[in-house]
Amino acid sequence: MNIIGKITGIKYKVILSENLKKVDIKNFDINEAPSSCVITDNKHSFAISKWVSPKRTRSYPFERVFNTLNISRKITVIPIVKDEGAKGDRDFIQWDTVSLMSLLDVFVIFAYYIKAEKVNRKITNQQFDNKYVLSKIKEIKQYHSSALHWNLNEINTNLHNIINKVKSFYAKIEKSTNVKLHGSKGTGNFQNKIGKDVSLFMAFSRGKAERAQSIEFVTRQPKESLSTLSKAKITITNYLGGQYFFTVDEILITKEKVSLIESKHSKNVTLPSKSDIKDGLLKMILYCNLTDVTVNGIKIKCEAVLCLTSSKLKGGISSFSTKSELSTFFAKNNLSESQIFLIETVIAEAKQNKFIIKVKYSK
Repeated sequence: MNIIGKITGIKYKVILSENLKKVDIKNFDINEAPSSCVITDNKHSFAISKWVSPKRTRSYPFERVFNTLNISRKITVIPIVKDEGAKGDRDFIQWDTVSLMSLLDVFVIFAYYIKAEKVNRKITNQQFDNKYVLSKIKEIKQYHSSALHWNLNEINTNLHNIINKVKSFYAKIEKSTNVKLHGSKGTGNFQNKIGKDVSLFMAFSRGKAERAQSIEFVTRQPKESLSTLSKAKITITNYLGGQYFFTVDEILITKEKVSLIESKHSKNVTLPSKSDIKDGLLKMILYCNLTDVTVNGIKIKCEAVLCLTSSKLKGGISSFSTKSELSTFFAKNNLSESQIFLIETVIAEAKQNKFIIKVKYSK
């Protein structure tokens, strides 16, 4: 089953926000900074997040970005390439990641690693070039166009230069750690395939994303507990020309609408982690802003649903539940004050942004 939708703009209010640590830019080191924080100087402040890999499924990068979305000026630092050694993984940045950040009005600093340590025939504790990151932050401070314009300009004018630095510094890391890496050939192929044109980068990434989508479509993840196995592919297009290739955890279809359900499950504790929930909320930002949705070519209304399940829960509630129903559910499950606050906050966010939250038992 193929679902297609469009995003013409993002409207979303973050309620499950964090009090981010403030760091003076004079003392800022991207390698020592929290995963999300606020950089300040005498005149400006920016929310900044960092990725530990260009791959979206590693270490909750969506949560890190989500934590910055309630700040007007947002930056995220993403490694172009991460090579963990010939015995480990090597990941490359994808166009859809850049396009998604542009949609969320997040400035991307495309970064590279300059140091690493050896652990068991792999490299770890990879360190960004902090001087370079700081130089880009200072450029963004003086930049008066949109994050979209910045991101596209960086791709067109700077991406190849950064990839050259990736190849150079990984060669030095290989020599200093005595750990065999994947080599520069694959990185060179990536550099050649994305060309110096955004459309080539888009086309190359799209093919890889479509293949990944097809694999995920037949794979059930351990943190999913579904009432049906009705996974479906969804392709989202936007005014940037970008396409996102996702697999919806679960769908429910009636004559009137299709429900796009993102599922987060926990077997061992009462609720999924806040990191999992925020990862799901970022999907809600996309799904609740969809227009012109079609299922197998037929236009249909859609609704976004975030389903939080646990084998430890008794009964269930939703964002439509009454105060009495919520109180009964909280008491029945002996939830702590912090757990109750988390659920109430997520429900408030769902109501504010017109999507649905369900919290319920599932095996």
